[in-house]
Order: sequence, then structure tokens, then C-alpha cells
Amino acid sequence: MTAFQANLLPEDAERALLVGRVWRPAPVDGPAVVAVRGGRLVDITGHAATVADLFELDAAGLLAIVRGAEGEDLGAAQGLLESALRGEAGPGGLRLLAPCDLQAVKACGVTFAVSLLERVIEEQAKGDPGRAGALRQQLRDAIGTDLSEIVPGSEAAMRLKAELAGRGLWSQYMEVGIGPDAEVFTKSQPMSAVGHGAQVGLHPSSRWNNPEPEIVLAVNSRAEVLGATLGNDVNLRDIEGRSALLLGKAKDNNASCAIGPFIRLFDGDFGIDTVRELEVRMLIEGASDGFELEGRSRMREISRDPLDLVAQTCGAHHQYPDGFMLFLGTMFSPIKDRDAAGGGFTHHAGDRVSISTPSLGALVNTVGRSDEIAPWTFGVRALYRNLARRGLTAAGRHGA
Repeated sequence: MTAFQANLLPEDAERALLVGRVWRPAPVDGPAVVAVRGGRLVDITGHAATVADLFELDAAGLLAIVRGAEGEDLGAAQGLLESALRGEAGPGGLRLLAPCDLQAVKACGVTFAVSLLERVIEEQAKGDPGRAGALRQQLRDAIGTDLSEIVPGSEAAMRLKAELAGRGLWSQYMEVGIGPDAEVFTKSQPMSAVGHGAQVGLHPSSRWNNPEPEIVLAVNSRAEVLGATLGNDVNLRDIEGRSALLLGKAKDNNASCAIGPFIRLFDGDFGIDTVRELEVRMLIEGASDGFELEGRSRMREISRDPLDLVAQTCGAHHQYPDGFMLFLGTMFSPIKDRDAAGGGFTHHAGDRVSISTPSLGALVNTVGRSDEIAPWTFGVRALYRNLARRGLTAAGRHGA
């Protein structure tokens, strides 16, 4: 276990309010909503059958359930996290799931200056990684400014837009990177995200791809931001680079979205201001070639405030009655050569990706092909059939 993976729980886990989901074996044979208390997993499904239902409670009710509602002790959280790293079931046959369920999974793109440049490079390269190095230098020479200092939608941003257009360098990625409107897209379907320890999937046709380590906000139907967790917005650079109209194929495949390990709720110790200052670390370890790559994303360098991204996602123009999870974007686009000089980075099968920050713990996944790893079979209908068999209503109360 590397240093990145040693602290799987938040460094202040004893005071953090953590919510997640586990798969319980027979006779339950289905998912359970859990809170982490004193390092132990407590099944609180009897109070809220889904995480989406839990997050619809008022603030006092939500915190009361997570802090102290009666529930079944399922064992040590750390033990389950370590078992998941080995690809094994935890104590009592538990398996860790993504900590969201019925929520839509949305994502924001091009919210950091570095990732903006890499998106433009993908577009200009038309999916060819061999052209990336020369294009990267050409763009840096042409732009000649620090894009992180540009406020999207500002007069300065509009002047830069006009200048780039005059040079023939304008791009659709520049539009969402420094223009007034954020890029918000559907990353994956409700119930499809995988959790800590699971394999993440790459479309079999992709030859240029990378992880995207991100902070993910948990938002309820009232557009209230309730907490945060970690995410891997698996990205296929060659497919999106060929055409932005292929974004769905580039982003939404079997196990292409990882979230976890737990959602940390906002309270007096952790809130949106904490999120604004987080530093997300990533380590990629190659199982086949010993390759290693480290990187960091600093949330203070984001070009759009997290609450602005929430407002652009949800409001009078668009409602999410089951709430949503929102990926905030990444500044980390790995460019370290792996297979050939000038070819940049791409995944190999078996890569281990560790994403961490002290206040949220670590999300660790291994890389496979989306057509070879476990298929997604347990969706919304299966969830509701399972809850009905267990005598749980949508609100979570037994026998209601």
C-alpha cells in the first residue's frame, strides 16, 4: 500500500460526518445506506432507503440520523476499504459501492486553465496523441498569457476571445473555458457509478485516455450543496478530440465514473469554503511497466466558483427531483510520455489510480476495458424491487 493509499479515510475521520453505501449479502442481497461513526459502519437504511431520500430531509433531520440514529453495526470502515483495494469482499461479505444512488451524475468541463489548453490540443490534434507536443508549444507561444487570471465572461475574457479568433485559434473549448457559460454535461446514469476498489472502464476503441481526479459535490433537489467526495471522470482524449459531438461516447461507458469512498457532509468543521481550498492528489501506477505519475489539482485555481457551477446546473431552467452529483472539473491532464517520445500519457490495463485529499480520504481504482469488466446490471428498477422485498418504503421506514 502506497502513501497515497494509506489514509483511505479522512485524516479527521473521528469528527467527519460520512455517508456511503455498501452491498450486503444474503439475506439482504442488496444495497444499504451507511454512516461512519467511530470508524464503524452503521446501517441506517431503516431511516432512509436511499442516499437520495436521506439528502431530501431538512438539515437538522439529516444530521441527526447520520450522527446518532439507531442502526446495525456492520464492522470497521477501514477494513472494508482495505478489502476493496484487494478486490475482495469485506467483513461479513460486504462490498463498497459508490456513495450515491438515484442522483443524476453531472460534470463540468474546462474549469481550469491547464485543462482548457489540453482540450484545445485534443481538438487540434484530431485524436492523434503524436501531434500533442508540438501543438502544446504552439498554443503557449500564441496565447502568451496566464489563462488562470482570466475571469470567465469578463471584458478581459471577451477581448482575449476576439484576439484568438483573429489568429484563427478560437475553439469551442475556449468558449466554455473563458466565456460566460460553463460546460455541464451528463457524466453517467443514476446507479451506474462505481466505488472505491472497483475497476474503471475504458471504451475498447480508445488509444489515448486518462483519469481526471475531481471534487464531486452532493446536491439535493432544492439545489442545496450538502457535502463533497472524490471522483474519477475517466476521459477518452482521442474520441472527444475527433469531435465534441462524441462527448457521450468519450465520457459515459460501463464503469467510466468512479465516486467515493464516502460523501462528507457539510457541518461546522467542513464546508464549501473548505472545498474551495482543497488540493487533490493523484498517483497512477502501472502494473505492466512500473510506470508512475503523480499530479495535483488545487481548487483555488478553478476559474468558476463551485456554487456558480451548481447554479448553472440547477435552477428555474432545470430541476433534479432526485438531486445530483456534480464533478467540478480538473486541472490535471497528464502529459508525461509513457510509450513513445512525444506521445504523452495513456492508460494501460491494470493501472491503479489513487485520488486523495486529507479531508476526504482516498478513492482507488484499477483500469480495465469497459467491455471486459463486470457489466452494470443493478439499476433503478432492481433497487426498488429489492427495497420492496425488504419491506422498505422510499422514505426508508419499515412497514410503513
